[in-house]
Amino acid sequence: MHYSLIKKVLFQFNAERIHELTLKGLQRITGTPLAFLLRQSVPTKVVNCMGLLFKNPLGLAAGLDKNGEYINILASMGFGFIEIGTVTPRAQLGNDKPRLFRINTAEGIINRMGFNNKGVDNLINNVKKANFSGILGINIGKNKDTPIEQSKNDYLICMDKIYLYADYIVINISSPNTPKLRLLQYGNALNDLLIVIKNKQIELHQKYSKYVPIAIKIAPDLTEEELTQIANALIKYKIDGVIATNTTLDYSLIQGLPYCQENGGLSGRPLQLSSTTIIRRLSQKLQGQLPIIGVGGIDSLIAAREKIAAGATLIQIYSGLIFHGPKLIKRIITNI
Repeated sequence: MHYSLIKKVLFQFNAERIHELTLKGLQRITGTPLAFLLRQSVPTKVVNCMGLLFKNPLGLAAGLDKNGEYINILASMGFGFIEIGTVTPRAQLGNDKPRLFRINTAEGIINRMGFNNKGVDNLINNVKKANFSGILGINIGKNKDTPIEQSKNDYLICMDKIYLYADYIVINISSPNTPKLRLLQYGNALNDLLIVIKNKQIELHQKYSKYVPIAIKIAPDLTEEELTQIANALIKYKIDGVIATNTTLDYSLIQGLPYCQENGGLSGRPLQLSSTTIIRRLSQKLQGQLPIIGVGGIDSLIAAREKIAAGATLIQIYSGLIFHGPKLIKRIITNI
Protein backbone atom coordinates (compact mmCIF):
# COMPACT_ATOMS: atom_id res chain seq x y z
CA MET A 1 0.00 0.00 0.00
CA HIS A 2 1.28 3.47 -0.85
CA TYR A 3 2.58 5.35 2.18
CA SER A 4 0.38 8.39 1.53
CA LEU A 5 -2.69 6.21 2.04
CA ILE A 6 -1.29 4.65 5.19
CA LYS A 7 -0.39 8.09 6.52
CA LYS A 8 -3.96 9.34 6.15
CA VAL A 9 -5.09 6.58 8.49
CA LEU A 10 -2.22 6.91 10.96
CA PHE A 11 -2.52 10.67 11.21
CA GLN A 12 -6.09 10.35 12.50
CA PHE A 13 -4.73 9.16 15.85
CA ASN A 14 -2.75 10.64 18.73
CA ALA A 15 0.80 11.22 17.49
CA GLU A 16 2.70 9.55 20.32
CA ARG A 17 0.35 6.60 20.65
CA ILE A 18 0.32 5.78 16.93
CA HIS A 19 4.12 6.10 16.84
CA GLU A 20 4.39 3.36 19.46
CA LEU A 21 1.74 1.14 17.88
CA THR A 22 3.26 1.43 14.40
CA LEU A 23 6.73 0.42 15.57
CA LYS A 24 5.35 -2.48 17.59
CA GLY A 25 3.30 -3.61 14.60
CA LEU A 26 6.36 -3.49 12.34
CA GLN A 27 8.33 -5.43 14.92
CA ARG A 28 5.81 -8.26 14.76
CA ILE A 29 6.37 -8.83 11.05
CA THR A 30 10.17 -8.82 11.34
CA GLY A 31 11.42 -12.33 10.62
CA THR A 32 8.15 -13.32 8.94
CA PRO A 33 7.36 -13.58 5.19
CA LEU A 34 5.86 -10.08 5.45
CA ALA A 35 9.27 -8.58 6.24
CA PHE A 36 9.71 -7.82 2.53
CA LEU A 37 7.24 -4.96 3.00
CA LEU A 38 9.90 -3.09 4.99
CA ARG A 39 13.11 -4.18 3.31
CA GLN A 40 14.66 -1.82 0.79
CA SER A 41 17.71 -2.35 -1.39
CA VAL A 42 19.82 0.80 -1.62
CA PRO A 43 23.18 1.51 -3.27
CA THR A 44 26.37 1.35 -1.22
CA LYS A 45 28.03 4.76 -1.08
CA VAL A 46 30.74 4.49 1.55
CA VAL A 47 31.65 7.56 3.58
CA ASN A 48 34.64 7.77 5.92
CA CYS A 49 33.74 9.94 8.90
CA MET A 50 35.19 10.11 12.44
CA GLY A 51 37.40 7.18 11.49
CA LEU A 52 34.38 4.99 10.76
CA LEU A 53 33.16 3.61 7.43
CA PHE A 54 29.48 4.34 6.85
CA LYS A 55 27.87 2.29 4.05
CA ASN A 56 25.98 5.39 2.93
CA PRO A 57 25.68 8.97 4.24
CA LEU A 58 22.05 8.86 5.43
CA GLY A 59 21.24 7.93 9.00
CA LEU A 60 18.31 7.91 11.37
CA ALA A 61 18.39 10.72 13.93
CA ALA A 62 18.00 10.07 17.64
CA GLY A 63 14.52 10.23 19.14
CA LEU A 64 12.60 7.74 17.05
CA ASP A 65 14.02 4.68 18.82
CA LYS A 66 14.87 5.96 22.28
CA ASN A 67 15.44 2.55 23.86
CA GLY A 68 17.05 0.64 20.97
CA GLU A 69 14.00 -1.61 20.65
CA TYR A 70 13.59 -1.38 16.87
CA ILE A 71 17.14 -1.45 15.49
CA ASN A 72 16.57 -4.43 13.18
CA ILE A 73 13.38 -2.97 11.71
CA LEU A 74 14.98 0.39 11.01
CA ALA A 75 18.12 -1.19 9.56
CA SER A 76 16.04 -3.01 6.94
CA MET A 77 14.92 0.33 5.49
CA GLY A 78 18.41 1.08 4.15
CA PHE A 79 19.91 3.55 6.58
CA GLY A 80 23.68 3.85 6.50
CA PHE A 81 23.69 4.29 10.26
CA ILE A 82 21.23 4.39 13.13
CA GLU A 83 21.34 6.61 16.21
CA ILE A 84 19.34 5.46 19.23
CA GLY A 85 18.45 7.38 22.41
CA THR A 86 18.46 9.87 23.98
CA VAL A 87 19.07 7.59 26.95
CA THR A 88 19.73 8.63 30.57
CA PRO A 89 21.38 6.76 33.46
CA ARG A 90 18.03 6.03 35.11
CA ALA A 91 14.67 5.38 33.53
CA GLN A 92 12.31 8.36 33.52
CA LEU A 93 8.78 9.02 32.31
CA GLY A 94 9.48 12.34 30.62
CA ASN A 95 7.06 15.24 30.54
CA ASP A 96 3.31 15.04 30.92
CA LYS A 97 1.18 13.97 27.96
CA PRO A 98 0.16 15.14 25.43
CA ARG A 99 3.69 16.06 24.40
CA LEU A 100 3.93 15.32 20.66
CA PHE A 101 2.08 17.38 18.04
CA ARG A 102 2.07 17.17 14.25
CA ILE A 103 1.89 20.47 12.35
CA ASN A 104 0.58 18.73 9.24
CA THR A 105 0.26 21.68 6.90
CA ALA A 106 3.88 22.66 7.60
CA GLU A 107 5.19 19.07 7.76
CA GLY A 108 6.57 19.89 11.19
CA ILE A 109 6.47 18.29 14.62
CA ILE A 110 6.56 19.91 18.06
CA ASN A 111 7.70 17.67 20.89
CA ARG A 112 8.30 18.18 24.57
CA MET A 113 9.02 14.55 25.38
CA GLY A 114 11.65 15.24 28.02
CA PHE A 115 14.04 12.31 27.49
CA ASN A 116 11.43 9.66 28.27
CA ASN A 117 13.32 6.34 28.25
CA LYS A 118 13.77 3.07 30.12
CA GLY A 119 17.34 3.77 31.23
CA VAL A 120 20.78 2.93 29.90
CA ASP A 121 20.86 -0.67 31.16
CA ASN A 122 17.67 -1.50 29.27
CA LEU A 123 19.08 0.05 26.09
CA ILE A 124 22.27 -2.02 26.35
CA ASN A 125 20.23 -5.22 26.66
CA ASN A 126 18.33 -4.29 23.50
CA VAL A 127 21.54 -3.53 21.61
CA LYS A 128 22.91 -6.95 22.58
CA LYS A 129 19.81 -8.61 21.08
CA ALA A 130 19.92 -6.66 17.81
CA ASN A 131 21.36 -8.19 14.67
CA PHE A 132 22.79 -5.04 13.10
CA SER A 133 26.13 -4.90 11.34
CA GLY A 134 26.04 -1.20 10.46
CA ILE A 135 27.20 1.85 12.38
CA LEU A 136 25.28 2.39 15.62
CA GLY A 137 25.34 5.70 17.45
CA ILE A 138 24.09 6.04 21.01
CA ASN A 139 22.82 9.44 22.14
CA ILE A 140 23.10 10.19 25.86
CA GLY A 141 21.65 12.84 28.16
CA LYS A 142 21.14 13.72 31.80
CA ASN A 143 18.23 12.80 34.05
CA LYS A 144 15.77 15.62 34.64
CA ASP A 145 16.27 15.57 38.42
CA THR A 146 20.06 15.72 38.20
CA PRO A 147 21.16 19.29 39.05
CA ILE A 148 22.73 20.99 36.08
CA GLU A 149 25.96 21.46 38.08
CA GLN A 150 26.24 17.65 38.40
CA SER A 151 25.09 16.79 34.88
CA LYS A 152 28.55 15.70 33.71
CA ASN A 153 28.28 12.75 36.09
CA ASP A 154 25.25 11.45 34.17
CA TYR A 155 27.14 11.62 30.88
CA LEU A 156 30.11 9.79 32.41
CA ILE A 157 27.85 7.05 33.81
CA CYS A 158 26.32 6.50 30.38
CA MET A 159 29.69 6.57 28.62
CA ASP A 160 31.05 3.90 30.97
CA LYS A 161 28.12 1.61 30.25
CA ILE A 162 27.66 2.04 26.51
CA TYR A 163 31.27 2.39 25.37
CA LEU A 164 31.69 -1.21 24.20
CA TYR A 165 28.32 -1.22 22.40
CA ALA A 166 28.45 2.07 20.50
CA ASP A 167 30.26 2.85 17.26
CA TYR A 168 30.00 6.53 18.18
CA ILE A 169 28.57 8.40 21.16
CA VAL A 170 26.53 11.60 21.04
CA ILE A 171 26.49 14.06 23.94
CA ASN A 172 23.08 15.73 23.81
CA ILE A 173 23.29 19.17 25.41
CA SER A 174 20.76 20.87 23.16
CA SER A 175 17.30 19.45 23.80
CA PRO A 176 14.96 22.29 24.82
CA ASN A 177 12.78 19.91 26.85
CA THR A 178 15.05 19.26 29.85
CA PRO A 179 15.30 22.35 32.09
CA LYS A 180 18.60 24.24 31.84
CA LEU A 181 20.19 21.57 29.60
CA ARG A 182 21.08 24.07 26.87
CA LEU A 183 23.18 26.03 29.38
CA LEU A 184 25.80 23.30 28.88
CA GLN A 185 26.44 24.69 25.38
CA TYR A 186 27.95 27.92 26.67
CA GLY A 187 31.16 29.26 28.19
CA ASN A 188 32.82 27.54 31.11
CA ALA A 189 30.01 24.99 31.42
CA LEU A 190 30.81 23.69 27.93
CA ASN A 191 34.56 23.70 28.51
CA ASP A 192 34.22 21.85 31.80
CA LEU A 193 31.97 19.22 30.22
CA LEU A 194 34.21 18.67 27.20
CA ILE A 195 37.28 18.24 29.40
CA VAL A 196 35.72 15.44 31.45
CA ILE A 197 34.13 13.82 28.39
CA LYS A 198 37.45 13.79 26.53
CA ASN A 199 39.32 12.45 29.56
CA LYS A 200 36.75 9.67 29.96
CA GLN A 201 37.09 8.79 26.27
CA ILE A 202 40.87 8.55 26.64
CA GLU A 203 40.48 6.39 29.76
CA LEU A 204 38.01 4.01 28.08
CA HIS A 205 40.10 3.85 24.92
CA GLN A 206 43.08 2.69 26.97
CA LYS A 207 40.97 0.27 29.00
CA TYR A 208 39.29 -1.48 26.07
CA SER A 209 41.76 -0.81 23.22
CA LYS A 210 38.81 0.53 21.26
CA TYR A 211 38.41 4.15 20.16
CA VAL A 212 34.78 5.31 20.10
CA PRO A 213 34.31 8.78 18.55
CA ILE A 214 32.42 11.45 20.46
CA ALA A 215 30.05 13.94 18.79
CA ILE A 216 28.30 16.90 20.43
CA LYS A 217 24.73 17.75 19.40
CA ILE A 218 24.01 21.48 19.30
CA ALA A 219 20.93 23.68 18.95
CA PRO A 220 19.93 25.77 15.93
CA ASP A 221 19.11 28.77 18.14
CA LEU A 222 22.66 30.07 18.57
CA THR A 223 24.12 33.53 18.08
CA GLU A 224 27.25 34.07 16.01
CA GLU A 225 29.30 34.57 19.16
CA GLU A 226 27.95 31.38 20.74
CA LEU A 227 28.61 29.37 17.61
CA THR A 228 32.18 30.67 17.42
CA GLN A 229 32.80 29.74 21.05
CA ILE A 230 31.38 26.24 20.52
CA ALA A 231 33.47 25.68 17.38
CA ASN A 232 36.64 26.79 19.17
CA ALA A 233 35.91 24.51 22.13
CA LEU A 234 35.22 21.49 19.90
CA ILE A 235 38.57 22.00 18.18
CA LYS A 236 40.47 22.70 21.40
CA TYR A 237 39.28 19.54 23.12
CA LYS A 238 39.64 17.37 20.01
CA ILE A 239 36.00 16.33 19.83
CA ASP A 240 35.46 13.93 16.91
CA GLY A 241 32.29 15.39 15.40
CA VAL A 242 29.33 17.72 15.82
CA ILE A 243 25.66 17.11 15.07
CA ALA A 244 23.83 20.19 13.82
CA THR A 245 21.10 20.58 14.80
CA ASN A 246 18.56 19.69 17.43
CA THR A 247 15.01 21.09 17.39
CA THR A 248 14.29 24.83 17.43
CA LEU A 249 12.32 27.15 19.69
CA ASP A 250 11.68 29.53 16.78
CA TYR A 251 8.04 29.12 15.76
CA SER A 252 7.92 32.06 13.33
CA LEU A 253 7.28 29.84 10.29
CA ILE A 254 4.29 28.06 11.82
CA GLN A 255 2.38 31.03 13.21
CA GLY A 256 -1.39 30.66 12.84
CA LEU A 257 -1.26 26.92 12.28
CA PRO A 258 -2.84 24.28 14.57
CA TYR A 259 -0.69 23.50 17.65
CA CYS A 260 1.66 26.42 16.96
CA GLN A 261 1.17 27.60 20.56
CA GLU A 262 2.38 24.34 22.08
CA ASN A 263 5.68 24.43 23.94
CA GLY A 264 8.55 22.19 22.84
CA GLY A 265 11.15 21.76 20.13
CA LEU A 266 10.05 22.18 16.52
CA SER A 267 11.42 19.79 13.90
CA GLY A 268 10.60 18.97 10.30
CA ARG A 269 10.34 21.21 7.26
CA PRO A 270 10.25 24.51 9.24
CA LEU A 271 13.71 23.70 10.62
CA GLN A 272 15.43 23.09 7.27
CA LEU A 273 16.66 26.63 6.58
CA SER A 274 17.88 27.51 10.07
CA SER A 275 19.60 24.16 10.52
CA THR A 276 21.35 24.46 7.17
CA THR A 277 22.42 28.00 8.01
CA ILE A 278 24.01 26.80 11.25
CA ILE A 279 25.84 24.04 9.34
CA ARG A 280 27.20 26.53 6.82
CA ARG A 281 28.40 28.96 9.50
CA LEU A 282 29.82 26.15 11.62
CA SER A 283 31.65 24.67 8.64
CA GLN A 284 33.32 28.01 7.99
CA LYS A 285 34.49 28.19 11.59
CA LEU A 286 35.68 24.57 11.84
CA GLN A 287 37.62 24.68 8.56
CA GLY A 288 37.45 20.90 8.19
CA GLN A 289 39.01 20.16 11.58
CA LEU A 290 36.09 17.96 12.53
CA PRO A 291 33.09 16.67 10.56
CA ILE A 292 29.50 17.84 10.78
CA ILE A 293 26.50 15.52 10.78
CA GLY A 294 23.61 17.54 9.38
CA VAL A 295 20.06 17.06 10.59
CA GLY A 296 16.93 19.18 10.65
CA GLY A 297 14.13 19.38 8.11
CA ILE A 298 15.48 16.99 5.48
CA ASP A 299 12.33 16.02 3.59
CA SER A 300 13.62 15.57 0.05
CA LEU A 301 16.68 14.88 -2.07
CA ILE A 302 17.26 18.61 -2.54
CA ALA A 303 17.08 19.28 1.20
CA ALA A 304 19.66 16.53 1.70
CA ARG A 305 21.93 17.99 -0.96
CA GLU A 306 21.59 21.44 0.65
CA LYS A 307 22.88 20.07 3.95
CA ILE A 308 25.89 18.47 2.26
CA ALA A 309 26.58 21.58 0.18
CA ALA A 310 26.56 23.60 3.42
CA GLY A 311 29.29 21.40 4.87
CA ALA A 312 27.75 18.21 6.29
CA THR A 313 29.66 14.96 5.77
CA LEU A 314 26.74 12.79 6.92
CA ILE A 315 23.03 13.56 7.24
CA GLN A 316 20.13 12.27 9.33
CA ILE A 317 16.34 12.27 9.07
CA TYR A 318 13.44 11.77 11.47
CA SER A 319 10.42 13.98 10.78
CA GLY A 320 10.88 13.52 7.03
CA LEU A 321 10.47 9.78 7.52
CA ILE A 322 7.19 10.36 9.37
CA PHE A 323 5.75 12.58 6.63
CA HIS A 324 7.17 10.83 3.55
CA GLY A 325 7.79 7.22 4.53
CA PRO A 326 10.68 4.82 3.84
CA LYS A 327 10.84 5.64 0.12
CA LEU A 328 12.45 8.94 1.10
CA ILE A 329 15.44 6.95 2.37
CA LYS A 330 15.93 5.17 -0.95
CA ARG A 331 15.37 8.34 -2.99
CA ILE A 332 18.04 10.26 -1.06
CA ILE A 333 20.65 7.50 -0.98
CA THR A 334 20.20 6.62 -4.66
CA ASN A 335 20.61 10.22 -5.85
CA ILE A 336 22.75 11.93 -3.24
